[in-house]
Amino acid sequence: MIKVMIPSFNFASIPHIIFSPGAITQLFDIITRFGKIVLFIIGEKSLKKSGKWSEIIKNLEINSINYYYVSVSGEPSPTLVDTIVNQYRDKKPDLVVGIGGGSVTDAGKAISAMMLKKDSIKNYLEGVGTKKHDGYKIPYIAIPTTSGTGSEATKNAVISEIGSGGFKKSLRHDNLIPNYAIIDPELIISCPPSVTAACGMDAFTQLLEAYTSNKSNPMTDSLAYGGMKYMKDAIIPACTTGSSDVSVRSSMAYGSLISGICLANAGLGIIHGLASPIGGFFEIPHGVVCGTLLAESTKMNIEKLKELGTSGKLALQKYAYVGALFDINKSFDTTKIDYYCSLLIETLERWTSDLKIDLLGKHGIEEDDIEKIVNSAGLKNNSVLLTKEDIRKIVGNRI
Repeated sequence: MIKVMIPSFNFASIPHIIFSPGAITQLFDIITRFGKIVLFIIGEKSLKKSGKWSEIIKNLEINSINYYYVSVSGEPSPTLVDTIVNQYRDKKPDLVVGIGGGSVTDAGKAISAMMLKKDSIKNYLEGVGTKKHDGYKIPYIAIPTTSGTGSEATKNAVISEIGSGGFKKSLRHDNLIPNYAIIDPELIISCPPSVTAACGMDAFTQLLEAYTSNKSNPMTDSLAYGGMKYMKDAIIPACTTGSSDVSVRSSMAYGSLISGICLANAGLGIIHGLASPIGGFFEIPHGVVCGTLLAESTKMNIEKLKELGTSGKLALQKYAYVGALFDINKSFDTTKIDYYCSLLIETLERWTSDLKIDLLGKHGIEEDDIEKIVNSAGLKNNSVLLTKEDIRKIVGNRI
């Protein structure tokens, strides 16, 4: 009998998850478990254009629920969070509900966390402030309308201050995970192709980086691999002929949700190590940064792992397992590691092209900016050690 030793690992809490087409209708029963006064944080356009916001308002009124709402756009800044908290603290909301993309769900998470505090969120951001959040918050429900960040399942809210000295930093505590995450694929149907593409690439990036992370464990491996299996055949249709197909949107929504769970437990790699400074220095959507760096970074990681020989074999095999998902033959052949890795790179490059993911240069990033970006980048839990020259090459190839 072969004995297999399961490595030790920790696994963070996740929200109460409700995943179903039409799940938004369960929101109103859930709200009443917390109280009768709700502060909604929503996006500026898509939810209203879809007609879903009107339906939500109608149901709130039917259920005699008092509500306030704020529309936000772009990634949340300290000023945005502080302003909304100061405006609505005296309204004493029983619950915060964030309905929108990753930026909206992060904003809602941060607002629920800061509603009981009397100072700026800046004081609690990792690497910025000196205080640690104690976890006390207003209950929070996250309802994504895009399939990207997986923020509905994580304990941190990413806050950005954009500019030459800008940053993307997290407000983080175990208790800041949403109390509920409602994933309704029907809410994602109205998401436009360009946003679907960038968000989808971000979610796949998170799954791949978590799967190949040096902190991965059997549980995150199973989840991440399964998430990629669902997403691999859905990402192109979701942006084209299958954009209104609930089954396609469900696959994307599931992959995004799982990516959030996996990143919280296995960590991420060089792509997100670059996304943080790039997003702080330049006004560029997070999904675009991840999407445009995905193929280049994967190619670099695979090259460096091959150079390591035997010591890089296990990590390289993981990339091969993902590449084999795109092979027409169903069985994995251990003699075809190089082929599977090449297939993965080719697929990611094709996605980048077919989905028209922007180059960094389209958002004002130039050759002269590379050094500043590289010097501020972190490897996080990348599958292999990269030099500054390796990182320069990744960024330079996407300018």
